[in-house]
Amino acid sequence: MIRGRNLGFGNVTPPASSAAVEVCGLVRSFGPVRAVDGLDLQVQPATVLALLGPNGAGKTTTVEVCEGFLRPDAGVVRVLGLDPIADSAALRPRMGVMPQGGGAYPGVRAAEMLGLVAVCSARPLDVGWLLDVLGLTGVARVPYKRLSGGQQQRLALACALVGRPEVVFLDEPTAGMDPQARRLVWDIIASLRADGVSVLFTTHLMEEAEALSDQVVIIDHGRVVAMGSPAELTSSSTTQRQLRFRARPGLDLHPLATALPQDCGASEPRPGEYLVDGLIDPQVMATVTAWCAQQGVFAEDLRVSRRSLEDVFLELTGRELRS
Repeated sequence: MIRGRNLGFGNVTPPASSAAVEVCGLVRSFGPVRAVDGLDLQVQPATVLALLGPNGAGKTTTVEVCEGFLRPDAGVVRVLGLDPIADSAALRPRMGVMPQGGGAYPGVRAAEMLGLVAVCSARPLDVGWLLDVLGLTGVARVPYKRLSGGQQQRLALACALVGRPEVVFLDEPTAGMDPQARRLVWDIIASLRADGVSVLFTTHLMEEAEALSDQVVIIDHGRVVAMGSPAELTSSSTTQRQLRFRARPGLDLHPLATALPQDCGASEPRPGEYLVDGLIDPQVMATVTAWCAQQGVFAEDLRVSRRSLEDVFLELTGRELRS
């Protein structure tokens, strides 16, 4: 909760349909490029869903269709049981949107921008309180163009929340923020869920997705490649475990790789940090410690763990850079 209190949304009434957001068979193309290709997802009431994917995977396009900014080529999209385009007038007062890039007029002051959005809302939150919650009181009279990137992001979040929405779409909500501001936004998202608000957000920070979301949907090339809770994705039967340890940098891994079972691999992701991927059992542990003894090194911080959400993401979408 934010500073010991909720955000004042009260008990949000569940949507008429079973899901706050429902996307079925969504297709959206831009010329010859099919950005979204038959995508399905659901956001249940009072839950947080993280939509993950590499650059160009179709995340922002999917979110903009849900927000009613883009018309789908095919498929069905419902937000709070309503069509985002056909029922736009009824839906917009119930929906909060935080796009990438903010989108405010450069000369408008922070408080003026938030106040303008507030007067367009039927039951707005107190503008001064929301500026204080988001650490913007000190820059309330500063023009938007002079705000830092993180401050612009926080103002965009304030604009998305001031109207007490029932469902919120956040596109990269913590981009450009320092760790303190990022943790504040995490607290706000947790408070939204506690108040009954449904949240769909995109992020490139796997730690953020793992910490905040009830459900994760990973997409690539416009299609869903995995979905489930963070725990389900990182503990599935196809997710191998890892053995990590620290030792002197630059050790010859070839003898270790040869001695390990075929389903295991050895690597040095960073100098002095070693990783054995595979089904880790006592025999594998003994093989690793024996190899360390042969190398004349002591394995420090030796530990076995499941793969992280980032490991799963890279396994599913590849490690090559995307433009």
